[in-house]
Amino acid sequence: MSTEGGTKAVVAALLANTGIAISKFVAFAITGSTSMLSEAIHSVADALNQVLLLIGGKRSRRVADDKYQFGYGRVRYVYGFMVAIVLFMVGGIYSLYEGWHKWSHPEPVTDHWVAIGVLSIAIVLEILSFRTAIIETNKVRGKRSFAKFIKDARQPELPVILLEDFGALIGLVFALIGVSAAVITGDGRWDGMGAMAIGSLLIVIAVILVREMSGMLVGEGALPEEYDAVQAALESAPLVERVIHLRTLHVGPDALLVGAKIAIAKTDSAEEIAKGIDEAERLLRIAVPSAKYVFLEPDLDRSK
Repeated sequence: MSTEGGTKAVVAALLANTGIAISKFVAFAITGSTSMLSEAIHSVADALNQVLLLIGGKRSRRVADDKYQFGYGRVRYVYGFMVAIVLFMVGGIYSLYEGWHKWSHPEPVTDHWVAIGVLSIAIVLEILSFRTAIIETNKVRGKRSFAKFIKDARQPELPVILLEDFGALIGLVFALIGVSAAVITGDGRWDGMGAMAIGSLLIVIAVILVREMSGMLVGEGALPEEYDAVQAALESAPLVERVIHLRTLHVGPDALLVGAKIAIAKTDSAEEIAKGIDEAERLLRIAVPSAKYVFLEPDLDRSK
């Protein structure tokens, strides 16, 4: 569900941003607005990011081999990290540069109704894209707030699209304010300020994404509720007296590695232990379907 929902949100955002980028470049060519150019570059960066996410999703589905024995699931994190870099370099830095240039050498905004019309249409399209991302996120975030979901999510696509669409909406508002203020006051520096505000926003979002993606790349464990479910499932198995210690690691967004030392009875035979471990693994995978790799080490409970 998380992968399918993420892909749907990515495709919706890609279609919206491609159309928006084209309209913004046309509006920039007519009006000469730097805020409009920054927004056009922003939309290009977003569209490129969505392409990267789709490529990452496809490459992550390759079958595990001798070199990558736990599969390619974490490739999605690599492409998520690349998205943050693109957003920072292409979107943020370039917008700051263009904004500062327009502030230093202000120029009037011509045919401002074109810019305002394009920005207004873009806001509507971004709202539709953001709505799709919210709908797909609501299917998997449970009782978490959106901020908590972005922090805790192990699937990179939905958090990235949520942040991108949110940033795009705020950026469009900044551009609309910048263009409107430049027209009302006759001071082209307002247009430059709008571009710099957009650039600053993109850099903040990029920093958040870098932090989240780097955590996933380093290797995050199961969420607290998943961890508790793993432990409860193992301790429900007839063989297991208790879980001595437990370690988890996401080897991919939808693949969890579980390693546990379990306490068993002294009187259990080798055959009973083998059958008991198989049963414990079965119960675990029912309770936590993402537990793809399970390694159980039987031991005696020396705490007694």
